[in-house]
Amino acid sequence: MRVTVVGGLAQSLVNFRGEMLRSMAAHGHEVLALAPENDVGVRTALEGMGVSYATFPLHRAGTNPFQDLATVASLTRTVHTFRPDAILVYAAKPVIYGLLAARLAGVPLRAAMITGVGSALSGSSGLRRSALAVTMRRLYAVALGQADVVFFQNPDDERLFRSMGLVGDRHRVVRINGSGVDLERYVPAPMPPAPITFLMIGRLIREKGIGEYVEAARRVLGAQPHVRIQLLGPLDPNPGGISARDLEVLRAEGTVEYLGSTADVRPFIARAHVCVLPSYYGEGVPHSVLEAMAMGRPVLTTDVPGCRETVVFGRNGYLVPPRDAGALAQTMLKMLLEPERLEAMGRQSRAIAEERFDVHSVNRAILCAMGLD
Repeated sequence: MRVTVVGGLAQSLVNFRGEMLRSMAAHGHEVLALAPENDVGVRTALEGMGVSYATFPLHRAGTNPFQDLATVASLTRTVHTFRPDAILVYAAKPVIYGLLAARLAGVPLRAAMITGVGSALSGSSGLRRSALAVTMRRLYAVALGQADVVFFQNPDDERLFRSMGLVGDRHRVVRINGSGVDLERYVPAPMPPAPITFLMIGRLIREKGIGEYVEAARRVLGAQPHVRIQLLGPLDPNPGGISARDLEVLRAEGTVEYLGSTADVRPFIARAHVCVLPSYYGEGVPHSVLEAMAMGRPVLTTDVPGCRETVVFGRNGYLVPPRDAGALAQTMLKMLLEPERLEAMGRQSRAIAEERFDVHSVNRAILCAMGLD
């Protein structure tokens, strides 16, 4: 069969969908992956898996309807030329525009993967966000009306989409455990020597909880100045992204040690004791946390959709309320007072990753639901 996979970031095709694409190709399918960036490294990596790569225009942070129409038109042309038997789209804009393009191009099987809803559907605060939420619901309703299969990475997102009438009996709905993690690539690493090091990995957008992380760091270092608190990840053009100037102010303050960005997080996880993600927007299941769990690290994250799926409270980590720097700092200090437990909690993280989040199990479920196994 011919299969097209559409994502919103080129690097995500390798980092999050690489094993899935490899598995599709290994099953003898002809696979075309699409993303906006003309990334030579991604193209080379995909070609090494036996997967073709092409680009399409996408303004991830834009709301210009003419740009969006250009996206649909470009996707439709590319998909029509390739003539796939099945298409899988993931991330908000690719789901919306990819499904519309797939219908226009006459793709027989259309599948969508909901990898988190962020704040787009909640309209949590402000007139602009409320208007955006209404628009997104309408767009999702139209797009998902063209889908045959819808994958959800956590139960909260599925409940939300069902309650809004965005999915229903007309769909085949399949729950998967996030994107999974490659347990052979991310292997347990021994705990490093003191001082205790907390590490947050993620794109530098406010909804990941960067502000709360920095404020918590100030409080923790005020009580325990020997601790190291680190941040790893790239700037992001998302409207909620922090600016280069904000980042320079953060680096100048020196409270949080900014490590830059990297294509391989494993050395950084190996040098840390605890993985922190104070996100307050819905994630499918945060991949950075799964990577840390697979490497045997305790998790400190928020009690929000997706994030809460990674923690068995007190066993492999802790959950704190979102947007609560005080609770985050208090729990970080608690973990500092029980360093002997960190290694045992890390072993439990690895066990949970093996039990629930093996990427090969996740990919088998995806291929089976799409008739590609």
